[in-house]
Amino acid sequence: MGKIHPDRLEMHKVLGGSKRKPDDTVTVSRRTFLHKSIIAGGAVGAATYGWLPLINTMDIAHAANNIRFAWVSDTHLYPKSLNTRFVDKANRAFKEIEAMKPDFMIFGGDLAQVGMPEELDLGEQLLRAITIPKYFIPGEHDWYLDMGKLWEKKFGGSPWSKDIKGVHFVGLNTVGQAPDFWSAKGMTARERMGHIEPLDGSVAGPWSGLGPEQLKWLDSDLRKVKNNTPIVIFSHNPLYEYYPPWNFWVRDWREVHEIVRPYSNVTNVHGHTHQVLYNEIGGMRSIGMLATAWPWPYAPDGVPKLTVPHVRVDPGDPYDGVGWSDIQYSSQKGLDNEYKMWDRDVFATAAADSGTSDNTGLTLRPRIADRIWQY
Repeated sequence: MGKIHPDRLEMHKVLGGSKRKPDDTVTVSRRTFLHKSIIAGGAVGAATYGWLPLINTMDIAHAANNIRFAWVSDTHLYPKSLNTRFVDKANRAFKEIEAMKPDFMIFGGDLAQVGMPEELDLGEQLLRAITIPKYFIPGEHDWYLDMGKLWEKKFGGSPWSKDIKGVHFVGLNTVGQAPDFWSAKGMTARERMGHIEPLDGSVAGPWSGLGPEQLKWLDSDLRKVKNNTPIVIFSHNPLYEYYPPWNFWVRDWREVHEIVRPYSNVTNVHGHTHQVLYNEIGGMRSIGMLATAWPWPYAPDGVPKLTVPHVRVDPGDPYDGVGWSDIQYSSQKGLDNEYKMWDRDVFATAAADSGTSDNTGLTLRPRIADRIWQY
């Protein structure tokens, strides 16, 4: 095994090794969905079900009023002439949300598959079914054909922040700060997009990140709120290091955690991973959201120990393992995330069913980049 970079050892010691947890005024309920029923735990502890810890949802203190919002991401729309299944599933999610009438909906990126105008036009058309307020952050599939020009014209720029009923919401752009080495290599826009599309598109490099300007903005924005204010940060990519080879991270995640470190009540809601996922580092919790298009497999290593994986999907059922999230806040009950997973009643209760090779938690090991570069 290669040498672990000293910066990573230090960050693990500071952020992950201190036993620091979110503010103890935040109570934690543990739940897993078995035949659409909920098993809830009690106080913070190591409750388990079978071989797995039960998935965490969290209570957020100090919220002034009830808030209910919906998250949808990773619809990966093709034109209807190529693929109607993804269109049908996105349309189903949007109709269900409209019927639910939450306070707002957040679309968490990857509306399109290759960022073509007809795909983004189609997504914009489907989104008209939702009359409640809508907020947007981009995914890489929306961005890299024209470097975000059409996305921002249709759905606005990011980052942004909003205060709603005592909760501070932040929307980040984790896909638009990569150095444009594609143009330097003389690639066409479509060739660039072709390197972004694959899950393991190594030619594209570590494109996911916030970048110095957005990090500075985030630091400045959060300084305006009190340290115990409930903060929800929306991002397409996870704001921690889950699995860099698939860009299941942001490359400047260390800096993100240094910025949020003074705040006791931070939740990151992210897309991109297409799977049920849960993680805690220091005072921040991260919840991975479902896709409507398809579920990604779990990474070969690094699956957070608090994750309850969903069972391997049925390849013959396009509605299996996908869906959206209904998330609610209240001053009494706090934050409660419910996965609206279609055609799925049971999460994995045995390692052989989960599609993961290991679920013993985040193991500190050299990253791919650490193995390549010499220090």
